[in-house]
Amino acid sequence: MSGLKRTVSARTTRLAARASPYNAGVTLFEAQDLEQVTPRRSKRVKLEEDSSERVVKTEEVIDNAVDAKGMVVDEPVASGSKQKAAKSPRKPKPIQQSLVVPHPAPLKWQETYAIIKQMRSRITAPVDTMGCDQAQHKETDPKNRRFATLISLMLSSQTKDEVTDAAVSKLRDALGGSLTVDALIEADDATISEAIAKVGFWRRKTEYIKKTAQRLREDFDSDVPRTVDELCSLPGVGPKMAFLALQVAWNLNVGIGVDVHVHRITNRLGWHKPPTKTPEETRLNLQSWLPTELHPEINHMLVGFGQMICLPVGPRCDLCDLSTAGLCPSAQKVYKSKTRKAVILAPVETTSEAHPQVEIALETEDGKPIAKPILYDMPPLSPEVKSEEAW
Repeated sequence: MSGLKRTVSARTTRLAARASPYNAGVTLFEAQDLEQVTPRRSKRVKLEEDSSERVVKTEEVIDNAVDAKGMVVDEPVASGSKQKAAKSPRKPKPIQQSLVVPHPAPLKWQETYAIIKQMRSRITAPVDTMGCDQAQHKETDPKNRRFATLISLMLSSQTKDEVTDAAVSKLRDALGGSLTVDALIEADDATISEAIAKVGFWRRKTEYIKKTAQRLREDFDSDVPRTVDELCSLPGVGPKMAFLALQVAWNLNVGIGVDVHVHRITNRLGWHKPPTKTPEETRLNLQSWLPTELHPEINHMLVGFGQMICLPVGPRCDLCDLSTAGLCPSAQKVYKSKTRKAVILAPVETTSEAHPQVEIALETEDGKPIAKPILYDMPPLSPEVKSEEAW
């Protein structure tokens, strides 16, 4: 190996004497005429090889080299340098569609599913009249119908269906009577915020839907994308919204939209072993064993069931047929309460006079249930009045 020998340059130093201005008895000496400065250690190194010597000058910062293909290659940076290579934009991670090892189908899931579906046929929940699928009905243009569905989904997170439905209607009125991409882009933020002020995180959603409208016009011909990954690339759109948007807007069955209701109820039923911690884990489990033809309907079915019966707090196990059948491992013993609200158990029927009737289960003030359900004869409703607003 060649040895390394450091070179030290010679220098001539002259000392000049002068009396101290503070004490005449003191003589001060100072250096003058420094002829040559020793080069910095990191700047020059003398390399000896056999009979010849050569001086190699090293730089503190080493430029990036370019390889034969024109690609930039990061060279090692000198010790002590704080320079960092610029990061390239990260591509969105594709949405996972399946598990490597499918989750086994739960025991008696078909029986449980059938009972829930039968109960839902007797219950009118907010999602039935004010869900995301209702936002499109006031639009005529196909693109606007799909866009209204997407906007409704984006506003629905952390918000009740009643509030979301009212916000969509108010936003439509604020934009001139129709939810369009161009109208939303042209509207100022204050107008949008005022219309959706009742939904959760309305400030953030104002920004999200405005940026989404711009992306749709620039990249998707002012229409809703037709893939999950493209939808999830929009600001504020996650997998749940993407799968539901494809089902409602494009009639595409590519996965299950899992929200808090689906996540909560399927875990209460013991369908996940071990219990899932996130809606995405729940979705992948369900998609691995639930028949594909049931994917589009399970969200709507369980959301309504969760809104009316399997509540987050104080579930109505006393009204749930799964408790009676012994199919719910999370069933609770119910104590009668004076503050319990009545739940509609039967669909609207029509008498000979065309007056609707509903069957209602009530409790007396002392907490004892009424043995026989009450049939309540209601006056006719105009087409504009929603069934939920009548009682």
